[in-house]
This record gives sequence, structure tokens and C-alpha cells, in this order.
Amino acid sequence: MQPLRILTWHVHGSYLYYLTQTQHHFYLPVKPGRPEGYGGRLGGFPWSNNVYDVPASEVKNLKFDCILFQSKRNYLEDQYEILSDSQRRLPQIYLEHDPPREHPTDTRHIVDDPDVLLVHVTHFNQLMWDSDRTPSRVIEHGVIVPENVHYTGELEKGLVVVNGLRSRGRRLGADIFAHVSQQIPLDLVGLDSEKLGGIGEVPHHQLPAFASRYRFFFNPIRYTSLGLAVCEAMMVGLPIIGLATTEMVTVVENGVSGYVDTDLEKLIFRMRQLLNNQTHAQNLSKGATQTAQKRFHIQRFIDDWDKTFKSVIGLNVVHQ
Repeated sequence: MQPLRILTWHVHGSYLYYLTQTQHHFYLPVKPGRPEGYGGRLGGFPWSNNVYDVPASEVKNLKFDCILFQSKRNYLEDQYEILSDSQRRLPQIYLEHDPPREHPTDTRHIVDDPDVLLVHVTHFNQLMWDSDRTPSRVIEHGVIVPENVHYTGELEKGLVVVNGLRSRGRRLGADIFAHVSQQIPLDLVGLDSEKLGGIGEVPHHQLPAFASRYRFFFNPIRYTSLGLAVCEAMMVGLPIIGLATTEMVTVVENGVSGYVDTDLEKLIFRMRQLLNNQTHAQNLSKGATQTAQKRFHIQRFIDDWDKTFKSVIGLNVVHQ
């Protein structure tokens, strides 16, 4: 398959970094001041030479094979602002990162077009969205961690990785983190985590080694897609503790790779077990790594996206 020329926006930095591990060429529109969605090759990621920043005003003059939307604003506003009429007739994919917010089962997706492919990052998301006549498929996450980083679990603490936890409230489990951290030693990492007594941001490329020393990874999020931080922690080998909601119940097997439950007291009990028994944590670590290698390997992710791009472009007969 020859490399394709794909226009997309910088919406989720970590996901974009993994997506650009494919052989294709990705063009990111940028605006002065780099406002939301127009940040391009923002710092913190080792972008490869197949990722290009392009001024948003010049996008109309470039040739692409596919338009990849990643947000509501991309689809409803940005395409009409920066794309030409002919570019808007190119093959289109909408990458949906989240489950429905307004209502978990009865929310119609904004894309209502049989000629646009809707790609979900989890089967839970696909199950919950009402996409009606819009075709959809699932491409599960793929992640990379350095080969020389391995779980040690030497710190008798749990690690939580959530950006903006204080401002994002109950959905991301700010109250759950507060409740559990009163009983269990937890370190919080992420944007603005200092406001909750956390450590702050850890650069993406440093996070695997940083996380490897913690006894377990705790995910307090009630309702969202499966976080890339969970997948990365599993790939390093951290036992995962989390809520038995959304896609988490299909990823973490109790007693094998960690524990999930809807009863916080049971989860706290499991955390204490891991803090008091490093051998048990090491056993769960092996299960976590095996699960991640099987389910979130970057080559599987790349292959899935290659097949998707090929199918969309092959089915669409209108080209620029």
C-alpha cells in the first residue's frame, strides 16, 4: 500500500502520535497562537518525518487522499472553513474518541452520512452511540513503551494519570480519587494535577519509566473511553485497578491482570493487598503485560488503520 496523504487535526496528542506510526503522511493545520485543534506538531512527542504542519490558510491548495475528522468542531465547522469544495468530496473518516455524553443509549451521532466511515476506539462506544445509517467499525488502541522499561513495583503507592481531574469532576472520578486517596497512598499525574496535591505533568516519553516503579495503576474514571494511559500502564506491566464500567470490564481480568469492581471498598481492599504483597503484584504484572501485548500491540493498530484507509479510499469513487 502506497503512503496516503491524510489531513487531520491535533485533537488528542497521544492518539495522534500512535496513529502517525503508520507509513502514511499526515498534514496538521495550524493557526497563529496554535488554538485548540490547530496546534500541529506540539511539543512532548517525538514526531516522525511523516507528520507535517501546514498553515490552515494553505490547506485548500494541497492535495489529499482522505480527510480524518476527530471532533464535533472539525466536522461541523472546521471543514467548511479550511477545506475547498472538492476536498470536502474526498473520502472521509470520523474518528470518535468518546462515548455519548447527553444520554448513554439514545444519543444520535452528529455524523449522519452513509458515505462517511465512523471509527470507534472501543466496542463499548460503538454499542452505545446511535449512528443510524452511518457505517462504523472499531479500531482498538495500540501503544508503544520502550523495550528497556519493565515493571518493578518498588514504590508502595498507586499511580493515577488523569489530565484536569479537578475541573472534569464526577465523570472522571475526582470524588472517587479524593475518597480513595484518604485511605490509600496515591500519586496523581497529569495537567493541573498540582491543584489536587498531584505531581503535575510528566512528559509522554518519560511516563512509562516513571510509572514502572509504582505498585499498581488506579483508574478512577466512571465514564469515558478506555484511556491510553491504562493501555500504556498495562504494557509496562502495572496491575490495573479500576471501575467495572465502560470498556474496562473487557480489558482487566480479576486476579489475572488487576481488579475491577463497582464497589469502591472492594477495590480499596485489593489495593491494600497489593501494597502488602509484592509477589501478588508481580503475578498480576505478568497478566497485565500479556493482555496488553495481545490486545494493544502497535502493529495490530497500524494494520487495522491501513485496512481502514484502504477500504474507505477504495470504496469512494470521487477524487480531487
